[in-house]
Amino acid sequence: MKRNILVAVAWPYASADIHVGNITGSYLPADIYARFHRLQGNEVLMVSGSDSHGTPITVRADEESSTPEEVYQKYHQRFLDLFQKIGLCYDLFTSTHTQNHFRVSQTMFSALKEKGYLYTETQKQWYSSSQERFLPDRYVEGTCYICGYESARGDQCDQCGKLLEANGLINPRSKMDGSTPELRDTEHFYLDLGALQPQIVEFLKEREDYWRPNVVRQSLGQILAEDLHGRAITRDLKWGVPVPVGGWEEKRLYVWFEAVIGYLSAAIEWAELTGDPERWKEWWYNPDSRAYYFIGKDNIPFHAVIWPAELAGVGNTFGALFDEDDQHSLVLPYDVPANEFLNLEGKKISGSRNWVVDGLDFLTRYDPDPLRYYLTANMPETRDADWEWEEFVTRNNNELVATWGNLVNRVLSFAHNQWEGKIPDPGELRPEDQNILEVLQEGFEKVGDLYDRVKLRVALTETMRLAGEVNKYLDEKAPWFEIKEDKDAAGKSIFTAIRAIDSLKILLAPVLPFTCEQLHRTLGYDKPLFGEQYTDSVEDNLGTHEVLRYRQGDVCCEWQPSVLAAGSPFHKPQPLFQKLDPEVAEEEYNRLG
Repeated sequence: MKRNILVAVAWPYASADIHVGNITGSYLPADIYARFHRLQGNEVLMVSGSDSHGTPITVRADEESSTPEEVYQKYHQRFLDLFQKIGLCYDLFTSTHTQNHFRVSQTMFSALKEKGYLYTETQKQWYSSSQERFLPDRYVEGTCYICGYESARGDQCDQCGKLLEANGLINPRSKMDGSTPELRDTEHFYLDLGALQPQIVEFLKEREDYWRPNVVRQSLGQILAEDLHGRAITRDLKWGVPVPVGGWEEKRLYVWFEAVIGYLSAAIEWAELTGDPERWKEWWYNPDSRAYYFIGKDNIPFHAVIWPAELAGVGNTFGALFDEDDQHSLVLPYDVPANEFLNLEGKKISGSRNWVVDGLDFLTRYDPDPLRYYLTANMPETRDADWEWEEFVTRNNNELVATWGNLVNRVLSFAHNQWEGKIPDPGELRPEDQNILEVLQEGFEKVGDLYDRVKLRVALTETMRLAGEVNKYLDEKAPWFEIKEDKDAAGKSIFTAIRAIDSLKILLAPVLPFTCEQLHRTLGYDKPLFGEQYTDSVEDNLGTHEVLRYRQGDVCCEWQPSVLAAGSPFHKPQPLFQKLDPEVAEEEYNRLG
């Protein structure tokens, strides 16, 4: 039975280029998961976009004497370029700076207000006398009042992961000029998390058994240890989504309130662009659909607590306020498979110190699939991981080239030469031939289950283990020697090996879409494994924004072992991967810092 799968991907701040830590933290695992379910034939909707209103955008604009819109447009275009080159199959990658997103965000605000979950309160907020303005939380840094970390942000501490109240920071300083701000009174709307706490706790306990321990610890664990309090959802800014209340023209919706609403607004925009404006409801109103939120661990509280609180709070009032005559509630997250951090050569990644592997820069020298492979094999799913250039080269050469690429090339090249570009007829297979094919068949269930439970690193490890089993089978049969005495026996071995390779291609396709698509064509298939990505321009009263879209088209959509028939023609293979000189590791290390 087909299932509706919403793949909601973290929205990158449009203020800096994306590095490998960002890629493995949320973007790549989301794409792998989406591709797996596309192969299964499920109804996948993968959405995200550039977070155009975050404080980092205004900080960057101030630093560059530019405007927030110019900054966001600049980096948004670079995101589109990177995501196409690395093969992220977004159904829609858009932006929060759209008329559609403004409308959806304001509707969510109004629905929460109508339900009584918003209140106003005057509190003190940091004010910069030198800049003559209130400072957004992320403009202020200081010592965390919970754990003592000296570089905590005004909204959250990166060391202990706790949500913070900016005015509680010890030794605060302006991120812009280092000056000491002062506390002044200002009025804001607050989301009443305390009133929503019972619903949030119930939501989290229902998922406690299958969520990752780090996510449960940072959400349910913290709530049970300390009650939730109201959290401000407006800010003293002029860039962002206007507050839909008279007299609040000089304030905007807080970015962490409206950015998570982007998952919903992007689905609605996607439906409009496809010409079927009601279709978003198949994911958002369908209680049998499943919504997965792919984020880094620093975003856990916002996706496991605040966003579910917003969804639970609006109840069934969103549709009525959004020009819909319905009583449906919006679907809550099914899973939030947050990854830990990726470090670089034993140190924390830092763009300002050039201690970083930039995504676009990487792709000027290397192909995308080796990057996807290494990041998946080293994915920080349960604990922090480390990018090491020497390990990247070693895994490329020993695993991609020697274990997988060499298996494909030696079998298909030999078969193409000896059987005139057609798969040999094996006649009746021997027990050992049937055994290896049964091992691959069982692999589909095991690897598929790992993918479905978002255990992507283990899924890849298991698939490469299966490739190793096929190599062992070939070493035992040695058809290149077998053919000298018995071509029929060699034909059985080669037929079996090609079937195994074809099956491994499907198992690896979510991680290695480019080379698996190449192999798929080499094996003679007419329909592609996946659809195609393309960019589109969308206009509204805020201007024109470019989006990344995905066209599924007529594809194979088969998560099953190979069914290639004897006698089927195939093409002469080309190498899937390039071996890297060991000196590459030292050269790349010397680029750092």
